[in-house]
Amino acid sequence: MGPDPKKVKALEKKMADLGIRDADITTRFIKSSGRGGQKVNKSSSAVFMRHDPSGVTVKFGRHRSQNLNRFFALRTLVETLEIRLKGVPDKEKEKRDRLKKQKKRRKKRARQKAGAKDE
Repeated sequence: MGPDPKKVKALEKKMADLGIRDADITTRFIKSSGRGGQKVNKSSSAVFMRHDPSGVTVKFGRHRSQNLNRFFALRTLVETLEIRLKGVPDKEKEKRDRLKKQKKRRKKRARQKAGAKDE
């Protein structure tokens, strides 16, 4: 079982558009962690990828299949490089920043309420 061939071709096209070559990517297979028992402890199904020119690294070991992990690691690496190259806004970073801002407002409100009760 592996990724859909259409998705693989789309990822390869995206790599070509961004100018990312397979030769620039170092891939190592390492032992995964988490659920899976003996399968996870004995086989190297997690993937560690490094884009040598930029130094961006990705580790992916969510699935038991080495092939699936390789595909998802490559996809994550390409998305990260796209963000760096094109300056595309990172949705995860925006989400984290929004949550930080909300927590800051809540903290400020809580301090104001606590200060009002003391008086």
